Amino acid sequence: MDLVNHLEGRLLFAVPKKGRLQQATLDLLSGSDIQFRRETRLDIALVKNHDIALVFLPAADIPTFVGEGRVDLGITGRDQVAEHEALFPATEHSGVDEVLDLGFGKCRLQVQVPEKGSITDAKELVGRNVVTSFVGLTEQYFARLEGQGSENGTVNGEVPIRNKLRTKIKYVGGSVEAACALGVADGIVDLVESGETMKAAGLMAIDTVVESTAVLIKSKHPSDQKLVDLIASRIRGVITAQKYVLCQYNVRRSLLEKATDITPGKRAATITALEEEGWVAVSSMVEKSRIAKVMDELTAVGAIDILVLSIANSRTG
Repeated sequence: MDLVNHLEGRLLFAVPKKGRLQQATLDLLSGSDIQFRRETRLDIALVKNHDIALVFLPAADIPTFVGEGRVDLGITGRDQVAEHEALFPATEHSGVDEVLDLGFGKCRLQVQVPEKGSITDAKELVGRNVVTSFVGLTEQYFARLEGQGSENGTVNGEVPIRNKLRTKIKYVGGSVEAACALGVADGIVDLVESGETMKAAGLMAIDTVVESTAVLIKSKHPSDQKLVDLIASRIRGVITAQKYVLCQYNVRRSLLEKATDITPGKRAATITALEEEGWVAVSSMVEKSRIAKVMDELTAVGAIDILVLSIANSRTG
């Protein structure tokens, strides 16, 4: 099939083709009932049950394609969006709008230096060599330290930041953490997830440039806003289902206020009278991370028959 000629009339949705965000993104699409089959070595897949085509791109490129309106929707890291905007400031017709924080892929873009070195403050790197894959954000960061930058990549709106910086910023596409050990840099600006790679390289973080997580973004002028809203609603429902469980229990009506203080729900708990006089059944959404403590607290106030049910999907206000 000539996929390019089948894109007419379809919403284009860019997703990471590899890397740390890919599997979680594919799981999210599956939970949202976006059905597709990706052929081997093809970076375009037609969705079977919607007028959507998935475009598999490097996460770093997705803000560019969405920002220029070449695709309508995308999933990438907030760090990549910030880097794109640092290099190519948004205008009325270009740039991206963040639709939804997806909650996975959390990391930090941090300034790092050798743990056994003498540098302990980022200001000490001014005028030295810094290596990074995020040149735009790093230039903005050091321009602020040097007291001469702005948010649009220029100095006083005229001269590009890089032409005025005393700090020498060098780009590398990978293995940034090796730059200090190889003598290429005095410090680096790189992504940190668990911090294990940083520690293994003998580095320590001295400042954070950007906090990042995966985000759903859209172009300023999507081809089908109604379909964008539908996909966003489905994804939001999957995220809510992953975050919450349904807690059900029985409690005496006289103890109901204490119990619902523990399980207020997203909006309000659902309360149903039982056949046995003076008793009610309560159903409430509870954050999954809190459920063990909530069950302990419910038991302590007199709730019984406590059940916890998984939520497969949701639509909540």
